[in-house]
Amino acid sequence: MKQESHGRDERGVERDARATGASAGAAAKDAGTPDGEDRARGRISPIRPRPFPGWLYGVLFVLFDIAAVAILEVGVSLGASSRVTLSSPEVGWDFVGKMFNVREPNFVFLLNVLLVGVLYLALLMVFNRFWIATPVLIAAAIVVAVIEHFKISIRYEAVLPSDLNFLKADAGNLMGFMPAGAHWVILAAIAVFAVFVAVFVALDRLDARRGRLFRGSDRQTRSADAVARLLLVLVPGLFFGLYAMQVSTVGSWAKGLATVMGDKPSMWDSVYDAQRNGPLVAFMRQVNPKVMDKPSDYSEETMKQVVARYEKAAKDINASRKSSLTDSTVIYVLSESFSDTSRVPGLKTNKDSMPRIRQIKEHTTSGLMLSSGYGGGTANLEYMGLTGLSMANFDSSLTSPYQQLVPGEHWTPTINQMWGASKNSIGLHPYESSMYSRATNYKKFGFSHFYTLTGPDVISHQDRIDDSRYVSDAATYLSTLEEVEKSDSNQFLQVITMQNHMPYHGWYKNNDFTAESTTGTPLGKDEQESIETYQKGQAITDEATADFLDKLDAIDKPITVVFYGDHLPGIYSSASEDDDNSLALHLTDYFIWSNKASSSQGEKIDGAAYSSPNFFVAQAAEHMDAKVSPYLAFLTLMHEKVAAMEPPVVNKIQGWDRIPEGQAIYLDSKGDPMAESDFDQETKQLLEDYKLIQYDITDGKNYLKDTGFMTLP
Repeated sequence: MKQESHGRDERGVERDARATGASAGAAAKDAGTPDGEDRARGRISPIRPRPFPGWLYGVLFVLFDIAAVAILEVGVSLGASSRVTLSSPEVGWDFVGKMFNVREPNFVFLLNVLLVGVLYLALLMVFNRFWIATPVLIAAAIVVAVIEHFKISIRYEAVLPSDLNFLKADAGNLMGFMPAGAHWVILAAIAVFAVFVAVFVALDRLDARRGRLFRGSDRQTRSADAVARLLLVLVPGLFFGLYAMQVSTVGSWAKGLATVMGDKPSMWDSVYDAQRNGPLVAFMRQVNPKVMDKPSDYSEETMKQVVARYEKAAKDINASRKSSLTDSTVIYVLSESFSDTSRVPGLKTNKDSMPRIRQIKEHTTSGLMLSSGYGGGTANLEYMGLTGLSMANFDSSLTSPYQQLVPGEHWTPTINQMWGASKNSIGLHPYESSMYSRATNYKKFGFSHFYTLTGPDVISHQDRIDDSRYVSDAATYLSTLEEVEKSDSNQFLQVITMQNHMPYHGWYKNNDFTAESTTGTPLGKDEQESIETYQKGQAITDEATADFLDKLDAIDKPITVVFYGDHLPGIYSSASEDDDNSLALHLTDYFIWSNKASSSQGEKIDGAAYSSPNFFVAQAAEHMDAKVSPYLAFLTLMHEKVAAMEPPVVNKIQGWDRIPEGQAIYLDSKGDPMAESDFDQETKQLLEDYKLIQYDITDGKNYLKDTGFMTLP
């Protein structure tokens, strides 16, 4: 018994010795590292990695998703803060804070989180490693944010889908677009990313799963995992793709989702739009705008027939005309918010605020212009005037051609191009060049210079009147005169004024204009102040415009001016309450005038009582007795049948959602509305041809481009 006990004791000691030896060996192995030495001395307790539970991955997914959205928002916000702007307020934390607005909650921040999250989920499934996919997402967000910052700093314009075309065509010159101090921004971005990487590495060390989301242990499980991953790539990808393709189409589920979540397009200013609605939401809205329905008979053969039809019409028209449009300098003056206050229903004023322009209209081609806007939409009227195309032909999803259409067009014919070399096309606008992406678009239109407050070509005269924040019309006209006088060539000048832009807050001293209601309900205090301030500004414009024409009269070269108000100011809240006032609140004043050196001074053409800006170039040619291209011949015939045309209109300040249903507004030569169903066969043919022409130029295959359709004889 004693021997057996002794044997067991010996075996026990032997086992203990082996265990002790193993521990000592491990300790010796660990002692080769600093951590091992510390643990051997009892300083640090080893932290064993544990597999992260699924719920923790979910929490981290949301946090890093929000981080990516925040990085994108910081990119546009910092870029905007580096530029002093006049047009838009800074959004700042309101991008998130407006979710908690009790009166009008807005969840566009969550829409951005949803869209980024969809991409994030697809990345996770592709890599199947949380700690690889997440750095890729954050890196992409930082790169995009830096690009946004650079572009906004240089051009005060957010990244647009059309910029992808630039990457294809001119990617090698990207370094030339770096602003001053770009290296500091890049270093800061790298530092931020390094911090994120440190966090990811630490979390990866703590996670025994090493971020692996699917861990099949046998062939059957691995096959099921592969199918699940594939579905979780395809489904988010399909959602994102369908959203991108449909969010710009009125009536689509994607447009409905964006609207419900609080997307409020602010497309006059791409930077403000990106800040207000999030860079990704603002970008996606412009990826695939629906321009217009493809005409059922659109083809190269059909367009050849259209060309032949209006080549013959041009020949007939030109047989009796003697001059050329480009033998004169032509100046388009878009006068901001200019209209006759005395025509506003239910309003009485103490005196006439436009007596001199009223007299000018009596002695030259003039009338009323049907505007698609009320209180806004300037760039759309401007676009129609420069192209001869009509917003009435576009799908209601296309709210702003300057943002949604022009940047991506391969061919953009505009009337200034008839004057030949770009040096003969000059634009002037005493405000920010970035508004409506004008700086980019005017370059594409073929203008050699576009003079604004923010450059790169800075307008020479910038005087304001009393307390007004806007450059006066007199100063804008003086800058225009200098451009006319210093050129020996005939030119096309596009002038967009700002003096009468809203708001209107008692800017002018010694204002003796008054307004009152004739409906029995007094005007509100704010409405009355706005109207009376606007009247004073209108009277100042009246004087400045007449003085401008007097100075043009003294210049010894033929000059023709096309002057028009783009829309009524959105200040007539009493009149706008009555839906029957819609048409009256969309009629502004226009005239076509020629100086003494022109053979067409005092000319008054027939059928000018009503018009819309798409017809101005054809009317100017008729006023000047100038020969026309097939395109201008078409516009001439179209205007004879339909005096004015615009999309459906409403008597409220219009945002960036057009009326999705309802007939376009067509007026006859007396200003009476026309029903499309009542058009005669010739008018129907002209309207069908208009849609074919407009589709080919904007969304088709440009069959007209090399046909001479736009070429003057």
